[in-house]
Amino acid sequence: MSNKIVVGVDGSEPSLKALRWAVQQAKLTGDQLTAVIGWEYPTVGWAGMTPGVPAEFDPEQLARQILDEALDKNLAPDVAASVERLVLSGHAAQVLTERSEGAALLVVGDRGHSGFAAALLGSVSLHVTQHAKCPVVVVRGEVTEA
Repeated sequence: MSNKIVVGVDGSEPSLKALRWAVQQAKLTGDQLTAVIGWEYPTVGWAGMTPGVPAEFDPEQLARQILDEALDKNLAPDVAASVERLVLSGHAAQVLTERSEGAALLVVGDRGHSGFAAALLGSVSLHVTQHAKCPVVVVRGEVTEA
């Protein structure tokens, strides 16, 4: 087991709560924090064409921008600078499950940008609680500094 905490960040409010919780946990344990975002190409439509997506659309760059903005706007500059940032190709559940290998802890919000608002637990958080290779914390509700 490593001294690394992995946190899934997609820019949604639940993922930002998870990020803040993970920062506090890393301070308590002295573990290195790694923020991860997964990206995929949009679903391909009929005959290999993706309707409404400009040719210059770069989902990896968009994911990187989302992750950078989430960390830079929600963490103190010194804390944001110390967080390892990973932008990985693949569905979020798959990417986070893979990154959990050897981690001390995996932290996710209770739901992200995708999924149904009425669900009690998002599909990614549900998947990682069942398949992660390390302990998982699903952050719900408010996160305080104390």
